[in-house]
Amino acid sequence: MELTEAIYHRRAVRHYTDAKVPDSVIQQLIEASVQAPSSLNDQPWIFAVFQGRERLRNYSDRAKAHFLATELPAFGCHERGDKLTDPRFNLFYDANTLIVIYATPGKPNSSEDCSLAAQTLMLAAHGASLASCPIGLARSWLNLPDVKKELEIPSELTAVFPLTLGYPAEPSKSVSRNVPEIVTWQRVAEEVLP
Repeated sequence: MELTEAIYHRRAVRHYTDAKVPDSVIQQLIEASVQAPSSLNDQPWIFAVFQGRERLRNYSDRAKAHFLATELPAFGCHERGDKLTDPRFNLFYDANTLIVIYATPGKPNSSEDCSLAAQTLMLAAHGASLASCPIGLARSWLNLPDVKKELEIPSELTAVFPLTLGYPAEPSKSVSRNVPEIVTWQRVAEEVLP
């Protein structure tokens, strides 16, 4: 797949088949993701892979409850509230695989670097005919000390970018993008030659 095609056609997918992504493919995607640039070449990312629809359903229920109790009130009346209170709604969209990119402590720009790795992983997944979806609402739950302990994540790591991965159940729909707004473009004045 051409890079430009992947950039223009990769979309978040929220409906997956039952098929399990092979471990070797997940390993290849993670290896591709670390080709992303990082500040001072610190490469502050660490990956965790969680698999199994029932496991992820359980994580979804717990993450939704946490978000509703701790973060949604700050939003006030919010459209996500109705969805999150629906017991049928799975935060991980019934995917079989969740990859979480964690940042190591004490590195400048580690969140940004982990996000660059995530974008690279999602493009590589799209190129391999797989689908992905960022799941930001799970981040605060994944960073709870008790959850880290349960998931065997070192306490000093910070969950930056959770994303689902799987085979798409249907083709992704094209979503229009806004025209980029460029607030200024300051050019160097052309030199006048004698």
